[in-house]
Amino acid sequence: MKPLSITNEQLEAWRRAADVPARHMAAMALSKTDINEVTYVPTAAWKMRQKFSVEVPTMAVTLQSQSGRCWLFAAANVLRENIAKELNLEKFELSQSYLAFWDKFERCNYFLQSVLDTADLPTDDRTVAFLMQTGVHDGGQGDMFANIVEKYGLVPKDVYDETYHSGHTRNLNHILNRNLKVCAVKLRAMVAANAGEEAIQAAREEMLGKIYAFLCACYGEPPRAFDFEYVDKDKVYHIEKGYTPLSFMRKYARQQLDALVSVIHAPTKDKPFHRTFTVRMLGNVVGGKPVKYLNLTMDEFKAAIIAQLQAGKVVWFGSDVGKYGERELGIWDDQSYNAELLTGLDLTISKEDALDYGFSAMNHAMVITGVNLEEGKPTRWKIENSWGDTHGDKGYYVCSDSWFDAYVFQAAVEAEYLGALASLAQQEPIELQPWDPMGTLAD
Repeated sequence: MKPLSITNEQLEAWRRAADVPARHMAAMALSKTDINEVTYVPTAAWKMRQKFSVEVPTMAVTLQSQSGRCWLFAAANVLRENIAKELNLEKFELSQSYLAFWDKFERCNYFLQSVLDTADLPTDDRTVAFLMQTGVHDGGQGDMFANIVEKYGLVPKDVYDETYHSGHTRNLNHILNRNLKVCAVKLRAMVAANAGEEAIQAAREEMLGKIYAFLCACYGEPPRAFDFEYVDKDKVYHIEKGYTPLSFMRKYARQQLDALVSVIHAPTKDKPFHRTFTVRMLGNVVGGKPVKYLNLTMDEFKAAIIAQLQAGKVVWFGSDVGKYGERELGIWDDQSYNAELLTGLDLTISKEDALDYGFSAMNHAMVITGVNLEEGKPTRWKIENSWGDTHGDKGYYVCSDSWFDAYVFQAAVEAEYLGALASLAQQEPIELQPWDPMGTLAD
């Protein structure tokens, strides 16, 4: 196509076209006010009421602080509801810090394994470059949660509580990733020099030993055994002695974990519905189960979530919370903003194109705890977030169904609520590239 060089004649024509009252009003409005504030549509936002025809009673929200552990918080919050119901508890939390410790440590080993698996490729190869740019951080997905819990179990929060660095991970991650780059340089050099597998594995073990010690300094050393103490709603004290993290998980979460299926809604041409997918080099536990998704139509995706809510069970899900959000009121709604009217720009993009062109992908995980149905169709959804209780309705948010359609990408539902679709999850998955948008991590 012929190159376009902007001419003075074009500039003059555009200046004349822009010299209209609407543009001058926009300039006045935007001179001292954020664009999201100016484009806010209150009459639409008023429809986002915290009232739902289907609502699962849940406990107070949690706080991930300044960390990207939302996926761990959301998954742990799903499990804790069943435990609290079984034990008649008014409040209860599983240790997110315990899960984060082991995820971080296993993720480092996964990274080093990926370095060795790609050691024969040049550093400017796209896979190697992606691996180095991504490094190790806080984000994750539902299947990665399952891998950690399968290997290391669960503990109550009061057995392994928060530290400063478990809730403030920026500098921890910076130091860790710098070290991992140094490790990558050393391991790739050893492979290039034909150092031999025994020497390479010895070097890798030494690296992991130092990383383990560093993580223990930041999080504390994880418990290997503990007693479970709790006070129920009737103010009766209980103690269950002699648990390991794995035995605690097997007693209180095994059945629920086994039932979960990861489903996505990705309406792109390379991902046919009713097929399963995995993402190359996406994971956290070497030897663990690979990430695996079943792609569903939006109607099927919603139907499974609604069925689980109607059965009294909350749902883990992942979405893009960077679009059309009002944090103070706790609203996500694409109808509550009208930037096109103010700017005159075309801002409409389909979910398919948003994924293909890198405009949108999952970046945060939360818990769906309710839905409002009118004539069987959802109009808005209740969301348990992990940003504390100062926004929304004591930390609970609401999203419109139209926002759900556009910006919800993944959920973990129990197989029985998928009906006949559940068997499709057993298919051999199609492998996607490491940089595929379905490989983005919630944080």
